[in-house]
Amino acid sequence: MCTCSNGYTGDPFRYCSFIQPQQNPIEPTNPCNPSPCGPNSQCRELNGQAICSCLPEYIGSPPSCRPECVISTECNRDKACIGQKCKDPCPGMCGYNANCQTINHSPICTCTSGYTGNPFSQCYQLPKPQIQQTPPEPLNPCIPNPCGLYSICHDQGGYPSCSCLPQYTGTPPNCRPECVISAECPSNKACMNEKCKDPCPGSCGLGAICVVNNHTPNCYCPNGYIGDPLVSCMLKPPQNDPEIPNIDPCYPSPCGPNANCNDGKCTCLPEYQGDPYVGCRPECIINEECPRNKACIKYKCKDPCPGTCAHNAICDVYNHIPMCRCPEGMSGNAFIDCQPQQISVLHDYCNPSPCGPNSICQEINQQSICSCLTGYVGSPPTCHPECTVNSDCILSKACSNQKCRDPCPGTCGISAKCHVVNHNPICSCPPGFTGNAFVQCSQIPVIEDEPVQNTCIPSPCGPYSQCKVQGTSPSCSCLPEYIGSPPNCRPECVSNSECSYNLACINMKCKDPCPGLCGENSLCRVISHSPMCYCLHGYTGNPMVQCVVQQDAVIIRDDPHPCTPSPCGANAQCKEQNDAGSCSCFPGYFGNPYEGCRPECIVNTDCSPSKACIQYKCQNPCLGNCGLNADCQVVYHVASCICNPGYTGNPYQSCNFITPQ
Repeated sequence: MCTCSNGYTGDPFRYCSFIQPQQNPIEPTNPCNPSPCGPNSQCRELNGQAICSCLPEYIGSPPSCRPECVISTECNRDKACIGQKCKDPCPGMCGYNANCQTINHSPICTCTSGYTGNPFSQCYQLPKPQIQQTPPEPLNPCIPNPCGLYSICHDQGGYPSCSCLPQYTGTPPNCRPECVISAECPSNKACMNEKCKDPCPGSCGLGAICVVNNHTPNCYCPNGYIGDPLVSCMLKPPQNDPEIPNIDPCYPSPCGPNANCNDGKCTCLPEYQGDPYVGCRPECIINEECPRNKACIKYKCKDPCPGTCAHNAICDVYNHIPMCRCPEGMSGNAFIDCQPQQISVLHDYCNPSPCGPNSICQEINQQSICSCLTGYVGSPPTCHPECTVNSDCILSKACSNQKCRDPCPGTCGISAKCHVVNHNPICSCPPGFTGNAFVQCSQIPVIEDEPVQNTCIPSPCGPYSQCKVQGTSPSCSCLPEYIGSPPNCRPECVSNSECSYNLACINMKCKDPCPGLCGENSLCRVISHSPMCYCLHGYTGNPMVQCVVQQDAVIIRDDPHPCTPSPCGANAQCKEQNDAGSCSCFPGYFGNPYEGCRPECIVNTDCSPSKACIQYKCQNPCLGNCGLNADCQVVYHVASCICNPGYTGNPYQSCNFITPQ
């Protein structure tokens, strides 16, 4: 049981605040003020008496109201403590053709009889055994793998030797990740990417304090600071003792962060929840606070599927992660495009491929050997990019071009500092500097003698805002093309993750990256913020240059050529090797050559903010752009030039030495 210490009040399962002493005690007229009911309870007045009852979703009787559970061991063994409720952890956990069973509070996924694969995503039917017409050759005891999921097999003198893959625990065939749900971790950690990690890094704003309670990060501004702890905490300005006694019950505000005060009563801001007197928080900060079929996107529990998969692919969400697959009868890269499956007359162990999307199949010892494509992680049939949405990365990184990267380099302006909060880069000028942190911060000039005090110096409005003096008081407003309200003004977007999936962040605006990008007779689709060019049906060629009408290939049946027609995708070439066609990407292109290769970048947003897309390559845009005695810094894909200290002039042409007076 958690209870607040003497002299403190609030929700003991979240946060207890100090009880301010009453300066002018007033005899209570309401028996419910202060409430005698204890925490997690509500009080009603009836005939001058205080009637106590527990809040909804809390059990017990006042003053000992508590949630149904805090840790999983308070639930039955077939339940787990999720969101302080004893729930079945199985729904939405296992993949297709898989069964789920809760053992000792943990969900265990297994493929149904006759199926194999990754039970957390999808199980495939076992292929029917082929009749051997020739004497069998000595087989590898590790094909097929007898060790089970998340394991590795070694041939030891004709016998299989099994061990778990790195970063997995247990003993084959029962290897498993460190965790699947947060309830399997200590209460001060959360299950992130199947690892028990501290959810605090990247969760809170600049200068805020993070405390983990029951796997959930909670952000607070320290004493003497104010602001939104999810964005930034600022030093509380000094208060001058007013000559007139203060009669405003909202000054100073009795409310916690993210709460409004109206006539002494506190309410949470829109889309925030919690106790307004202690602190309100958004719907979610990490994925584990959402249902398993949703992900935490911009502090809201949303479906991560829209815009993630190809237009004709199927998207399933397993444990907050979107997984793409092609429908029955189709194959290909489900993140790009699914094509009708070709029917092969001759038997081919790899056609249709049993390996799943984003994988490659090789025939060895009349067995299908599967491996993930370069740049994809996992194990077949669940090969997937490192990330598709921000929530696939740790909170201090963002998903850029399907890679978890630090979003700070190249995002902020000259002399500005960057801090990552919940995947988003936050730019601010350091102490003693002012200006637009996305462009350049300049040192605040020292004014020795100021005859009239300007209430806008220093500006109380926060970054990306402007201050105007109205009478003797400052009036704050956001700069043009910035959204929000002071002191939380910001651009529409800084990274792609702040835009919808069919848009990209271009010049800090969410725009369609397709117009003017693809060639003639081609089609452009935006998949997870990245534009992809395709030739129209019946056309072939380089979709980024020009697509031409596809000519019917003349097949000479007596001497068929494996490269006619070409089995390769766009921007790939076919070479004959051992009477079979082998596909490879053109130089400077990457991807699956059988489905289509693409250059390193098409638009700037395909690169990190510290580089620009130049001739389909992510390169440093600074080279040769600045003048003599000037320094170059990349700010959001654009080269910005500034004269070196002690020099002045046009930094894009030439800077001259400042002659001392």
